[in-house]
This record gives sequence, structure tokens and C-alpha cells, in this order.
Amino acid sequence: MGFSIGDKVIYPNHGLGVVEKVEERTILGTTCGFFHLRILSNETTVLVPVANVDNVGLRRAITDEEVDRLFTLIGDGKIDNHQNWKGRFKDNSDKMRTGSIYDMADVLKNLTFLAKSKSLSFREKRMLDRAKSLIVSEISEVLRVTPADIEDRVNKALERCFMMKARATQRATQRAATRAKAAPAKATSARASAAPRRQARAS
Repeated sequence: MGFSIGDKVIYPNHGLGVVEKVEERTILGTTCGFFHLRILSNETTVLVPVANVDNVGLRRAITDEEVDRLFTLIGDGKIDNHQNWKGRFKDNSDKMRTGSIYDMADVLKNLTFLAKSKSLSFREKRMLDRAKSLIVSEISEVLRVTPADIEDRVNKALERCFMMKARATQRATQRAATRAKAAPAKATSARASAAPRRQARAS
């Protein structure tokens, strides 16, 4: 994927940056092209080999339309409640490495929901803070809105997500209870209907 000077891009786990220049450098006898990125969160400069863009997940910032899609995803009530710590941490780490803001939204939902019922480990707490920070900073830049306003919108979307999750869980519990109550009645009915047949065979 090609980028031009001035493009706003996302560098996984670093956040939003701007392409300030593109130049060639010779390292160990090999000449390569590099993007110079200025990371906006801390004003540091990062060099990314042009040939390695796809491997590191460098991408353009999302559009206004994609922001709407993102908030829909955050508030959709779908949460992966992974109980095994190692499996959960690996899945979330893999999502963070992709650089996809949608994958980061999954991490944000899953870990925020988990934090409501138990204390997160230091590494998961740091991952949660990172996911939220990256999401807020990118949307803030895209919409030209303060990070505080975007964080408020994100929190409201998360609350909506957890309400939908709670309602879905409640409905599933009620359905299970209804089926459990219906099962003895069906068994009794089946025994009652079988009795006349046994009597008929006996006569």
C-alpha cells in the first residue's frame, strides 16, 4: 500500500501518525525506502520500511463513515467472554497486533466487560487502556473533536453494549427455565398417552 507525505496513518500499538517524508537509505549494502512517521501522541519519529508496510499492519486512518460503523460495533452487545486467561490474552494480543480499529474495539469491549466482574491482571489492564487510548485518539483526529468528548461517546456505547448483553442473557435464562418447566409436563403427557395403548395390548 502506498502512502504520500501528509497522509494520516495508524501504526499498530503506536497509534496515529503522519507521513512526514519518504526517503531511501542504504543499510549494510542494501538500499531501502522508508516512511518517516511522526507519532502524534508523543511526537516521536518512527521509520517504517516501505517493503514492510503490510507486515507491520500500517494503514490509513478510518473515514467519517467508518466511525459510525465503529460505534455500532462497540454498542452491539456481542462480547467474547473468554474465561481462560492464557487463551484470552493471546487472542486479545493478536487482535491488538493487527492494527485494525475493529479488532481493538473487540478487545475494548471484552476487557471492559470482564473488569466489571473481576480485577484484571496488570498486563490486561495495560492492554485495555491502550486499546481505549488508540481508539479515542484516532476518532478524535478523524472527527476533529476533543478526546474527552470521544471518550464520553465510547463509554456510552459500552454501556449500551452491556445493557444489550444483559438483556440477551436474561432472555436466554428465561427460555431455559421455560423449557425446564415444560419437560416434566411433556413426560407426564407421554406416559398418560402410552397407558391406554398398554391396556389395549393387555386385553
